[in-house]
Amino acid sequence: MAGVKAYYAPGALSAAFYDVVTAADARLAGDVEIYAGLAPVAGSVLELGAGSGRIAVALAERGLAVTGVDLSRPMLEQAEKRRAALPAAAAGRLELRLGDMTALDLKRSFDLVICPYFTLAHVPAGAAWRNSFATIARHLAPGGLAAVHLPLLELMRQATRPDPDAVVLDEPLPGGGRLRLRVAARAFKESVGRLEQVIEYEELDAQGRSLRRSPERLTYYMADPTPFAAAAGLTYHRAPAPLGGVGEIHVFRRA
Repeated sequence: MAGVKAYYAPGALSAAFYDVVTAADARLAGDVEIYAGLAPVAGSVLELGAGSGRIAVALAERGLAVTGVDLSRPMLEQAEKRRAALPAAAAGRLELRLGDMTALDLKRSFDLVICPYFTLAHVPAGAAWRNSFATIARHLAPGGLAAVHLPLLELMRQATRPDPDAVVLDEPLPGGGRLRLRVAARAFKESVGRLEQVIEYEELDAQGRSLRRSPERLTYYMADPTPFAAAAGLTYHRAPAPLGGVGEIHVFRRA
Protein backbone atom coordinates (compact mmCIF):
# COMPACT_ATOMS: atom_id res chain seq x y z
CA MET A 1 0.00 0.00 0.00
CA ALA A 2 1.55 3.28 -1.16
CA GLY A 3 2.32 6.02 1.32
CA VAL A 4 2.18 3.81 4.41
CA LYS A 5 4.33 5.09 7.28
CA ALA A 6 5.93 3.08 10.04
CA TYR A 7 4.19 3.30 13.40
CA TYR A 8 5.66 6.00 15.70
CA ALA A 9 7.90 7.35 12.93
CA PRO A 10 8.53 11.12 12.62
CA GLY A 11 5.37 12.68 11.19
CA ALA A 12 3.25 9.63 12.00
CA LEU A 13 -0.12 10.36 13.57
CA SER A 14 0.31 7.27 15.77
CA ALA A 15 3.05 9.16 17.59
CA ALA A 16 1.17 12.47 17.70
CA PHE A 17 -1.99 10.88 19.11
CA TYR A 18 -0.52 8.02 21.13
CA ASP A 19 -1.88 9.36 24.41
CA VAL A 20 -5.39 9.73 22.96
CA VAL A 21 -5.43 6.11 21.80
CA THR A 22 -3.97 4.59 24.96
CA ALA A 23 -6.31 6.63 27.19
CA ALA A 24 -9.25 5.15 25.27
CA ASP A 25 -7.96 1.56 25.46
CA ALA A 26 -9.62 -0.08 28.46
CA ARG A 27 -7.55 -3.22 27.81
CA LEU A 28 -4.55 -1.48 29.43
CA ALA A 29 -6.37 -0.82 32.70
CA GLY A 30 -4.31 -1.93 35.69
CA ASP A 31 -0.96 -2.36 33.97
CA VAL A 32 0.75 0.42 35.96
CA GLU A 33 -0.36 -1.19 39.22
CA ILE A 34 1.05 -4.55 38.13
CA TYR A 35 4.45 -3.05 37.31
CA ALA A 36 4.55 -0.94 40.47
CA GLY A 37 3.77 -4.03 42.54
CA LEU A 38 6.84 -5.82 41.20
CA ALA A 39 9.31 -3.16 42.34
CA PRO A 40 10.62 -2.73 45.89
CA VAL A 41 9.76 0.48 47.74
CA ALA A 42 11.85 3.34 46.30
CA GLY A 43 13.43 0.82 43.91
CA SER A 44 14.88 1.36 40.45
CA VAL A 45 13.10 0.58 37.17
CA LEU A 46 14.27 0.40 33.57
CA GLU A 47 11.46 0.73 31.04
CA LEU A 48 12.21 -0.51 27.52
CA GLY A 49 9.82 1.16 25.10
CA ALA A 50 8.87 4.09 27.33
CA GLY A 51 6.98 5.83 24.51
CA SER A 52 5.31 9.04 25.62
CA GLY A 53 6.00 8.28 29.28
CA ARG A 54 2.56 7.05 30.38
CA ILE A 55 4.01 4.32 32.62
CA ALA A 56 7.38 5.88 33.43
CA VAL A 57 5.76 9.04 34.78
CA ALA A 58 3.25 7.07 36.84
CA LEU A 59 6.01 4.97 38.41
CA ALA A 60 8.12 8.03 39.18
CA GLU A 61 5.11 9.59 40.88
CA ARG A 62 4.94 6.46 43.06
CA GLY A 63 8.46 7.09 44.35
CA LEU A 64 10.42 4.81 42.01
CA ALA A 65 13.61 5.85 40.19
CA VAL A 66 12.81 5.27 36.53
CA THR A 67 14.96 5.24 33.39
CA GLY A 68 12.83 5.20 30.25
CA VAL A 69 14.36 4.20 26.92
CA ASP A 70 12.73 4.43 23.50
CA LEU A 71 13.82 4.29 19.87
CA SER A 72 11.37 6.98 18.73
CA ARG A 73 12.41 10.61 19.09
CA PRO A 74 8.85 11.93 18.61
CA MET A 75 7.62 9.73 21.43
CA LEU A 76 10.44 10.75 23.76
CA GLU A 77 9.70 14.41 23.06
CA GLN A 78 6.19 13.84 24.40
CA ALA A 79 7.57 11.98 27.39
CA GLU A 80 9.91 14.87 28.15
CA LYS A 81 6.95 17.28 28.17
CA ARG A 82 5.24 15.02 30.69
CA ARG A 83 8.38 14.87 32.83
CA ALA A 84 8.72 18.67 32.76
CA ALA A 85 5.17 19.01 34.13
CA LEU A 86 5.90 16.83 37.17
CA PRO A 87 6.68 18.18 40.64
CA ALA A 88 10.44 18.59 41.05
CA ALA A 89 10.91 15.51 43.23
CA ALA A 90 9.12 13.17 40.80
CA ALA A 91 10.80 14.75 37.77
CA GLY A 92 14.17 14.14 39.42
CA ARG A 93 13.38 10.43 39.66
CA LEU A 94 12.78 10.10 35.90
CA GLU A 95 15.46 9.92 33.22
CA LEU A 96 14.61 9.57 29.52
CA ARG A 97 17.03 8.23 26.94
CA LEU A 98 17.07 7.46 23.22
CA GLY A 99 18.10 3.85 22.71
CA ASP A 100 17.50 0.48 21.08
CA MET A 101 16.46 -2.32 23.41
CA THR A 102 18.16 -4.89 21.18
CA ALA A 103 21.59 -3.26 21.69
CA LEU A 104 21.49 -1.33 24.95
CA ASP A 105 24.10 -1.22 27.68
CA LEU A 106 23.68 1.49 30.29
CA LYS A 107 26.42 -0.01 32.52
CA ARG A 108 23.90 -0.08 35.39
CA SER A 109 21.57 -2.57 37.02
CA PHE A 110 17.96 -2.15 38.15
CA ASP A 111 15.57 -3.85 40.55
CA LEU A 112 12.96 -4.18 37.80
CA VAL A 113 13.03 -4.10 34.00
CA ILE A 114 9.73 -3.72 32.15
CA CYS A 115 8.88 -4.02 28.48
CA PRO A 116 5.20 -2.96 28.37
CA TYR A 117 2.36 -2.66 25.85
CA PHE A 118 3.60 -5.25 23.33
CA THR A 119 6.92 -3.45 22.83
CA LEU A 120 8.85 -6.70 22.37
CA ALA A 121 6.24 -7.88 19.85
CA HIS A 122 7.20 -5.01 17.55
CA VAL A 123 10.40 -6.85 16.58
CA PRO A 124 10.76 -10.32 14.96
CA ALA A 125 10.86 -13.29 17.32
CA GLY A 126 14.39 -14.39 16.51
CA ALA A 127 17.69 -12.58 16.97
CA ALA A 128 15.90 -9.39 18.07
CA TRP A 129 14.12 -11.25 20.89
CA ARG A 130 17.38 -12.96 21.94
CA ASN A 131 19.16 -9.62 22.03
CA SER A 132 16.30 -7.94 23.89
CA PHE A 133 16.23 -10.62 26.59
CA ALA A 134 20.01 -10.31 26.86
CA THR A 135 19.54 -6.57 27.39
CA ILE A 136 16.97 -7.26 30.10
CA ALA A 137 19.27 -9.70 31.91
CA ARG A 138 22.28 -7.38 31.54
CA HIS A 139 20.43 -4.63 33.38
CA LEU A 140 18.88 -6.72 36.16
CA ALA A 141 20.36 -6.83 39.64
CA PRO A 142 20.68 -10.35 41.12
CA GLY A 143 17.21 -11.45 42.18
CA GLY A 144 15.65 -8.68 40.10
CA LEU A 145 12.43 -9.11 38.14
CA ALA A 146 11.54 -8.48 34.51
CA ALA A 147 8.00 -7.98 33.19
CA VAL A 148 7.24 -8.38 29.48
CA HIS A 149 3.77 -7.68 28.08
CA LEU A 150 3.00 -9.85 25.04
CA PRO A 151 -0.10 -10.41 22.88
CA LEU A 152 -2.08 -13.65 22.81
CA LEU A 153 -1.07 -15.79 19.84
CA GLU A 154 -4.50 -17.41 19.55
CA LEU A 155 -6.11 -14.00 19.02
CA MET A 156 -3.53 -13.06 16.40
CA ARG A 157 -4.38 -16.26 14.54
CA GLN A 158 -8.04 -15.29 14.48
CA ALA A 159 -7.35 -12.10 12.52
CA THR A 160 -9.95 -11.57 9.81
CA ARG A 161 -10.05 -9.35 6.76
CA PRO A 162 -11.24 -5.94 7.96
CA ASP A 163 -13.85 -3.57 6.58
CA PRO A 164 -11.64 -0.60 5.62
CA ASP A 165 -14.58 1.80 5.98
CA ALA A 166 -15.48 0.76 9.53
CA VAL A 167 -14.41 3.22 12.24
CA VAL A 168 -12.82 1.29 15.11
CA LEU A 169 -11.98 4.32 17.26
CA ASP A 170 -13.62 7.75 17.38
CA GLU A 171 -12.28 10.00 20.12
CA PRO A 172 -12.50 13.74 20.84
CA LEU A 173 -9.30 15.77 20.66
CA PRO A 174 -8.22 18.57 23.00
CA GLY A 175 -9.41 21.90 21.64
CA GLY A 176 -12.07 20.38 19.41
CA GLY A 177 -11.97 17.96 16.52
CA ARG A 178 -11.83 14.19 16.58
CA LEU A 179 -9.49 11.30 15.90
CA ARG A 180 -10.81 8.35 13.91
CA LEU A 181 -9.09 5.03 13.24
CA ARG A 182 -9.87 2.44 10.60
CA VAL A 183 -8.15 -0.88 9.84
CA ALA A 184 -7.23 -0.81 6.16
CA ALA A 185 -5.51 -4.22 6.04
CA ARG A 186 -4.81 -7.15 8.33
CA ALA A 187 -3.10 -10.52 7.80
CA PHE A 188 -1.47 -13.18 9.98
CA LYS A 189 1.49 -15.29 8.82
CA GLU A 190 1.78 -18.47 10.88
CA SER A 191 5.32 -19.40 9.81
CA VAL A 192 6.80 -16.34 11.53
CA GLY A 193 4.04 -15.61 14.06
CA ARG A 194 3.42 -12.19 12.50
CA LEU A 195 0.27 -10.10 12.54
CA GLU A 196 0.53 -7.21 10.11
CA GLN A 197 -2.00 -4.41 10.02
CA VAL A 198 -2.37 -1.06 8.30
CA ILE A 199 -4.17 1.39 10.57
CA GLU A 200 -5.49 4.57 8.99
CA TYR A 201 -5.46 7.60 11.27
CA GLU A 202 -7.72 10.53 10.42
CA GLU A 203 -7.75 13.87 12.19
CA LEU A 204 -10.91 15.98 11.83
CA ASP A 205 -11.55 19.57 12.82
CA ALA A 206 -14.39 20.76 15.06
CA GLN A 207 -16.69 20.97 12.03
CA GLY A 208 -15.97 17.36 11.03
CA ARG A 209 -13.73 18.22 8.08
CA SER A 210 -10.80 15.92 7.44
CA LEU A 211 -7.48 17.60 8.17
CA ARG A 212 -5.01 14.73 7.85
CA ARG A 213 -5.06 11.05 6.95
CA SER A 214 -2.15 8.73 7.62
CA PRO A 215 -2.05 4.98 6.89
CA GLU A 216 0.51 3.36 9.18
CA ARG A 217 1.88 -0.17 9.42
CA LEU A 218 1.56 -1.86 12.81
CA THR A 219 3.24 -5.27 13.08
CA TYR A 220 3.28 -7.73 15.99
CA TYR A 221 5.33 -10.90 16.32
CA MET A 222 4.64 -13.61 18.87
CA ALA A 223 6.44 -16.76 20.03
CA ASP A 224 7.03 -18.63 23.27
CA PRO A 225 9.26 -16.29 25.33
CA THR A 226 10.51 -19.11 27.59
CA PRO A 227 13.55 -20.24 25.56
CA PHE A 228 14.64 -16.65 24.94
CA ALA A 229 14.44 -15.88 28.64
CA ALA A 230 16.24 -19.10 29.57
CA ALA A 231 19.09 -18.33 27.17
CA ALA A 232 19.55 -15.02 29.01
CA GLY A 233 19.59 -16.71 32.41
CA LEU A 234 16.04 -15.79 33.42
CA THR A 235 13.38 -18.09 34.84
CA TYR A 236 9.66 -17.64 35.35
CA HIS A 237 8.88 -15.89 38.64
CA ARG A 238 5.16 -16.62 38.43
CA ALA A 239 2.43 -17.50 35.94
CA PRO A 240 1.71 -14.83 33.30
CA ALA A 241 -0.83 -12.23 34.42
CA PRO A 242 -3.75 -11.70 31.99
CA LEU A 243 -4.33 -8.10 30.93
CA GLY A 244 -7.38 -6.84 29.08
CA GLY A 245 -8.21 -10.13 27.40
CA VAL A 246 -5.70 -9.53 24.60
CA GLY A 247 -2.32 -10.11 26.25
CA GLU A 248 -0.36 -11.31 29.24
CA ILE A 249 2.43 -9.90 31.39
CA HIS A 250 5.19 -12.49 31.70
CA VAL A 251 7.32 -12.08 34.83
CA PHE A 252 10.86 -13.48 35.00
CA ARG A 253 13.57 -13.47 37.67
CA ARG A 254 17.33 -13.25 37.43
CA ALA A 255 19.08 -15.69 39.75
